[in-house]
Amino acid sequence: MEHFPLPAPAFDGSSRLVPAGNGFEWLKQGWAIFMVNPGLWVALTLLLIVAYIALNIVRGVGPMAANLLTPLVGAGFLAICQKASEAESMTIEDVFAGFRSNTNALVVLGVIYMGSLLILDALTALLISGSMIGSPAGLGLLLGGSMLALLFKLAFMMPLSMGMWFAPALIFFNNMTPLEAFKASFNACLKNTLPFLVYGLMVLVLLFFAALPVGLGFLIFIPVLAGSIYVSYRDIFVAN
Repeated sequence: MEHFPLPAPAFDGSSRLVPAGNGFEWLKQGWAIFMVNPGLWVALTLLLIVAYIALNIVRGVGPMAANLLTPLVGAGFLAICQKASEAESMTIEDVFAGFRSNTNALVVLGVIYMGSLLILDALTALLISGSMIGSPAGLGLLLGGSMLALLFKLAFMMPLSMGMWFAPALIFFNNMTPLEAFKASFNACLKNTLPFLVYGLMVLVLLFFAALPVGLGFLIFIPVLAGSIYVSYRDIFVAN
């Protein structure tokens, strides 16, 4: 005999289809999250940029470490977005939330992301180097091979990005395993192609303007992007 209240069903990663116009709303709400505490967001973003530049200066290990830490840092930014949306006080320490909750799963996701990029880079380099073998002139084949390698990389970066888009949120907020989160994120992005097309075009426009004032616009662009990711996660996964 079951006793009330019955336990809530476990979250299974099911997502919903949202209207195309929601892609604009995600960025609009991302801006609203930024405006809750713009000073804190700018400080956090500046620290993030400096940290990633410092890591990428270290040859070999540095870029790999940056990719490995991306889900952990992303979870921290999402935690801050949640606090902002719920009118809770935010601190810089909140960016380390991913190091305190579901850390192992986030690290595994980081390993998957890092490994995928390493394999992709190796295959891309192989395509480029293969185009130069046995060619006296070389330049024509090199350019053709480079274009092919670029198209190959873009083709595989798309599903990787789709799988990674919501995965940190699904792990951090919903306790999903890395592979389950990756699959659920990919399916949600595939299901919502039109909203993401609208969203992606607007992000490209914002990216252009963010880069104009000596890149200072990224201090605003990155927090707004983080806020929009959190809002899109809530829209597609939580509001069904």
